Amino acid sequence: MEKATNDNVVAFPKTAQEYSNGRFLIPERLQEARLAARLNQTEVASLVGVSRQAISSYEMGSKSPEPTVMRTLAEVLGQPITYFTKSQLETFGKRSPNFFRKMGPDTKRRNQACEVYSDWFSGTAFAFEKYINYPKVDLPQFEPENSSTGEFTEDEIEHIAEEVRRYFGLGLGPISNVIRLLESRGVLVCRMQIPGEKIQAFSFWSGNRPFIFMASDKSSAARARFDAAHELGHLCMHRWVSPEDIDDKARLKVIEAEANRFAGAFLLPRKSFTNEVYTPRVEAFVDLKSRWKVAIQAMIYRCKDLGLFDERQVTLLYKQISYKKWRLSEPLDGPEGLPLEHPILLKKVVDAVLSNQLMTLDELKAQLGIADSVIEQLLGLESGYLKSSTKVDINLSLKD
Repeated sequence: MEKATNDNVVAFPKTAQEYSNGRFLIPERLQEARLAARLNQTEVASLVGVSRQAISSYEMGSKSPEPTVMRTLAEVLGQPITYFTKSQLETFGKRSPNFFRKMGPDTKRRNQACEVYSDWFSGTAFAFEKYINYPKVDLPQFEPENSSTGEFTEDEIEHIAEEVRRYFGLGLGPISNVIRLLESRGVLVCRMQIPGEKIQAFSFWSGNRPFIFMASDKSSAARARFDAAHELGHLCMHRWVSPEDIDDKARLKVIEAEANRFAGAFLLPRKSFTNEVYTPRVEAFVDLKSRWKVAIQAMIYRCKDLGLFDERQVTLLYKQISYKKWRLSEPLDGPEGLPLEHPILLKKVVDAVLSNQLMTLDELKAQLGIADSVIEQLLGLESGYLKSSTKVDINLSLKD
């Protein structure tokens, strides 16, 4: 990669209108791209070949990079030049705190990147709002009975999971496809890989629209389904949670435990799953996994929650799992096992908009301004889709 060799700068416009009209770099966009790339100012400066002070000046808006520096910045941060000159994407509304599994110094960069991806995800979906009638958001909401503690009891969570199933009309059997269910209820879902990061999933609200962001590199369909159910728990039970709650490690631990309990109860109802567990031998759980599409280790934990197995039996089961080397990869995981569930709603939206000539590919790319590879992953499109797309007739409701 060719690096810039100096910190030469020119005077920078003072207003957003000047940035836009003059095609100058918008400082906030540079910072967003840097955070999404999980780089600090010193690291970007080293890659670009300028001083850290220069990068800081660009992000503050006090100076503008020379063209050669700007080109290198775009290459380093993986975004087209137009990204840095375009105003932030309009979204469905104010974004709620993201429900990350962990907070703290060791996850700060990853979580900052995910905050940016959340805004990109919401903005990308909103780009079609004037053309498409998205499915109505139809999720029940719950708050803990004890408002003084702000915590759900285990029995409350079991009852909530049963109520959500009843609300969705699911009955007590296995759920065929969790992601399809979520999309039918107005939740926008994407799968995206952030290289080098272990991200299971996270969720958030943008205005009144719920979103779930899932990892694309999950080798276990069963674990991915549990992740989706976990995030559904957050969307149904924790909309009232504040940023202060998320930042409090002890409080976050409780919130995550509640979502885990919900996921287990939602996927494995106590009124039906318990009748199918007949032995504390790990081999018997392979057939149960095929039927319920839940990881063996999650099913064992569920049995512990329900009091079906005591501590000794659970310990023996986990020893069997370790002996069989199933901790990281269980039977029915991987490409030959249970099929991974993929979002389809946003892909259908794109196909419908393009097929009905409501927007061209070039118009879509110009409106979003983000790198093609990012747009494709957020929308569930095949790699290279934005370079050439086949028009497909899709049965979606278009706005007048």
